[in-house]
Amino acid sequence: MTNPFIPVPSRGSLSKAVESQIESAIRARTFVPGAKLPSELELCQQFQVSRTAVREALQMLSARGLVSIEKGKGIFVCNVSAETVTDPISLYLQLQYEHDSSLDVIHARQIIEPPIAASAALYHTKEDADRLVKDFEDLVKNQGDYTELSHLDMRFHLDIAKASENTLIPLILEPIHRLMPQIKSSVYENVKDAKESAVKWHKKILDAILRRDAEGARVAMIKHLEIAEQHVEQTLKRTEKSGTSKKTTSVKS
Repeated sequence: MTNPFIPVPSRGSLSKAVESQIESAIRARTFVPGAKLPSELELCQQFQVSRTAVREALQMLSARGLVSIEKGKGIFVCNVSAETVTDPISLYLQLQYEHDSSLDVIHARQIIEPPIAASAALYHTKEDADRLVKDFEDLVKNQGDYTELSHLDMRFHLDIAKASENTLIPLILEPIHRLMPQIKSSVYENVKDAKESAVKWHKKILDAILRRDAEGARVAMIKHLEIAEQHVEQTLKRTEKSGTSKKTTSVKS
């Protein structure tokens, strides 16, 4: 293979320039997943920089999940998984998330999920259908463990995204859905008929998907998320009242 790299200019961050060139080569598939990169010494010679600059660049690429540094073996291009993409976004959202942002999460889902349900109705496979049926059955069987219930709820929605047979959709939706167990656990704990409502509307969505009724699935998802919004609003009001009550009690004591 001819040398794909060029010497980096002496101005600016040398390690950043090295990182950028290696990333560009990976994006261009000059080095495919599993391929071995030149050694540190060879990279130093090709970029005409110090070993320190090369090591810093490789550490940054490794932290981003693009390369794997295996001691005694070499430097290899990683197979980029969905988690490599979604984990940083999910972490950002979780760090930025505040309790008052619950409605923002629901509103985002109201925009995104109805057309996804319609696509799932049109394009799902038998394996998708079997998975959705199991998700629904597991939700029904749950006996009041709020945390587990919220995870089962979100699993159903993520599997609908996968059933759309569009590989980008789960990547977009998963970081948002990772916030939902925290929100849904609180909803299930504070809203008496929340599980009953989830079972009812999941069944309507599932039935529409299984009979390949795209419009029916879309409308059912819209109504389901409208009710979810109402439940979040009720939960926020109750937790606000509870917080106010605790503050009043504390002042009196």
